[in-house]
Amino acid sequence: MSDYTDQDKTQDVHVLHSMGYAQELERRMSSFSNFAISFSIICILSGGINSLAQATSGVGGAAIGIGWPVGCIISLFFALGMAQISSAYPTAGGLYHWSSILGTRFTGWLTAWLNLLGLITVLGAINIGTALFLGGTFGAQLGIADASGVVSPAMQVVLVVLFTIVQAAINHFGIGLTAKLTDFSGSLILVTAAVLTVACFYFAPTHDFSRLWTFTNYSGDAGGAVWPQSDSMWYIFGLGLLLPIYTITGYDASAHTSEETKKAALSVPRSMVSAVIWSSLAGWVMLSAFVIAIPDMAEGAKQGWSVFFMTINAIMPAWLVTLLYIAIFISQFLCGLATVTSCSRMIFAFSRDGGIPVGSKTLASVSPKFRTPVAAIWTGAALESLFVWGALFISVGEASLYVTVVNATLIFLFLSFLFPIVLGIFAYGTKKWPAPGPWNLGGGVYKVVGVLATLGMILIIYIAIQPPNDKVFEITLGFIALAIVIWFAVENRRFQGPPIGDMIAKRKGEIAAAEAAVGETGTVAVPGE
Repeated sequence: MSDYTDQDKTQDVHVLHSMGYAQELERRMSSFSNFAISFSIICILSGGINSLAQATSGVGGAAIGIGWPVGCIISLFFALGMAQISSAYPTAGGLYHWSSILGTRFTGWLTAWLNLLGLITVLGAINIGTALFLGGTFGAQLGIADASGVVSPAMQVVLVVLFTIVQAAINHFGIGLTAKLTDFSGSLILVTAAVLTVACFYFAPTHDFSRLWTFTNYSGDAGGAVWPQSDSMWYIFGLGLLLPIYTITGYDASAHTSEETKKAALSVPRSMVSAVIWSSLAGWVMLSAFVIAIPDMAEGAKQGWSVFFMTINAIMPAWLVTLLYIAIFISQFLCGLATVTSCSRMIFAFSRDGGIPVGSKTLASVSPKFRTPVAAIWTGAALESLFVWGALFISVGEASLYVTVVNATLIFLFLSFLFPIVLGIFAYGTKKWPAPGPWNLGGGVYKVVGVLATLGMILIIYIAIQPPNDKVFEITLGFIALAIVIWFAVENRRFQGPPIGDMIAKRKGEIAAAEAAVGETGTVAVPGE
């Protein structure tokens, strides 16, 4: 960002100081880089492909033609609400900070744990999806899968650990390298999606566009048993909304990297909303083209989770298939890379306020050489690897823990998105939130968006707990109940929350010392700060 002046930097640092935090991380991310990190995590080539059967094995093409836009609009409500708050409070670990400022220490603490749990488990889901994709494409040649492309649970764990180590190492060596790769990822996703779209239209054996608004019940065996048999078309359509809602998430990464982004109060909200809009539009066009390209819709639905491989291999030349698979694999790997960044910044931000019961001081430390939260990066990587190991070898009823937790993750993440939005409805215009940031929807529009996001949350919970994921409801309630017990038993007395009021003024000396420790020399004093 060539127009980033000393005055701009002064303003960014002033806003951070006004919230009681030091400029320990390095501001090297442009507005595009901030957009790219959310766009990379959303990654329509990851969730949009790996979870495609939730649509095609539901109500068929209408789940994409009609269902995809509906699910994306629901996600957009959350993004708009979060963007409004992020402009006023552009800080790492944003959601936790927002819930604390706009609500109470408890709402902030609960938001932090919901968001952190969601980030760790969604990182596991992304990397497992990448491992399965690699197995289904090149697994037999690489010796990591059987002849049909099936990857054993043990090999999935090995691959996930290897992916995560590389992703964490890249993050370790600075936000500059990570930003360059996520910038590349954003461009790669758009180019690959465009090539896939054109190829699907070109090689499609038929061009039956009516598929995109035709409802056909493929539940049960007709859809490869992806969903249980049901006679209710609307019910199956609702379940298919999990595809776009699960795919269009992760845009909180723009907020988590606020302290590394130039002109954050404007760049972060714009990037967050833009990432959702562009992913939604590109995903809709790409997946609509794919639905048109399926040789036989009924046969495609019957393939279940293999529908993407079956279709691409059947209609396209081998050389093009190979190129597409390589590009998609790289995009999925970089999706995991960006998620490590987001997760580590959440751990770092929560830890600097003492949110982690053990080791907060270490987890909040920043490497003077690389200006990254090294301990938080590797801790997040370790927790994700442990989760994947347990999730693939433990079952909850008839479903694997992995399948159950992925659906619970959806609830955890969106609840962590919703809490600050709802709290903001009541705090807007009060002492807790006296004025909006420079990116502003207006109080009335923001409150309408907040109500619509709340209604969307009700729908998300409903569809996420349906069979075969009915254990998700018990897990969600159990976690929230356990969190309440821990809060009143321990954390209510221990956890002080982010600095507010007089606490901020008392941190001036700590802020100066923290910046000096990492070599932050470009800070310019602001009169009256």
